[in-house]
Amino acid sequence: KKTGKPAAPPSDAPAPKAQRNFTDPESRILKTKDGFIQGYNAQAAVDGKAQIIVAHALTPSTSDHGQLVPLVDGIQANLGRKPEQASADSGYLSEVNLASLDLRGIDGYIATGRAKRPTADNGKIGGPLTQAMRKKIADGGFETPYRLRKQIVEAVFGQIKQARGFRQFLFRGLANVGAEWAIVCTAHNLVKL
Repeated sequence: KKTGKPAAPPSDAPAPKAQRNFTDPESRILKTKDGFIQGYNAQAAVDGKAQIIVAHALTPSTSDHGQLVPLVDGIQANLGRKPEQASADSGYLSEVNLASLDLRGIDGYIATGRAKRPTADNGKIGGPLTQAMRKKIADGGFETPYRLRKQIVEAVFGQIKQARGFRQFLFRGLANVGAEWAIVCTAHNLVKL
């Protein structure tokens, strides 16, 4: 019986398609509406009435899934109380996030997205909490706070980008860029006073 070629010894050389950013190794490649950028994922929790940023975070993670709970914790730390309501886009949707909002007694509205394929064992799209959220949003109709989720936070990001001209971070490294994002958020809040 013939055997194939012997396996190549392990190498410390990177894979041919591997990429590394030497300027800011903590940053990640993020997908945007215009393509891809090397950067960070900036998060902000915004008060719906005053358009004040009540919590902010910065992460190298490409996904928003793990960011909802830290933002809610940030709101509670900054304001001394938990939010009564929270709304978020479908990037934050997970059974863990929905359970966390329920456990904290927060009236949550998280977009359930447009998934068309079943993801749960019962043949439905999403788990039981996702199904309950889908029903809650559908039953609420036009009166649900869910409809405001985009115009609240996107207005603030629009003001930061357009009115203040902030389009990219100037510093490198997670700690430095995090501090820069904190300054940008603080400046936004000062203008709103």
